[in-house]
Amino acid sequence: MLRVYCYEKCSTCRKALKWLAEHRLAFELKAIRENPPTEAELAKMLAVYGGEIRRLFNTSSQDYRTAGLKDRLTSMSSAAAFDLLRGNGNLVKRPFVVGSDGVALVGFDPDRWSHVFLGR
Repeated sequence: MLRVYCYEKCSTCRKALKWLAEHRLAFELKAIRENPPTEAELAKMLAVYGGEIRRLFNTSSQDYRTAGLKDRLTSMSSAAAFDLLRGNGNLVKRPFVVGSDGVALVGFDPDRWSHVFLGR
């Protein structure tokens, strides 16, 4: 089963949810602001993205800019980064998708999603 973390007002999230519905893929929807990904899910995503912690952050968010994270991320431990992400769902890149079958994706790219979910 897929767990999809989204923000309802995010146009990218809406596109991703529409894509999942069009391809009849079942998923559990989670509100990313109220229920950010778990530490285990963040760790899984970090591993999939080769330890690039920046890939997990919504770098275009006001919260990211206000916190000055652009310059701080390079020296931040994954534990400290996870604390930030778990404490503020606005900081998490979305949609954030994890599956029990090893699927782990951040952001929406229809070509990548077609490859991962449909084998195309």
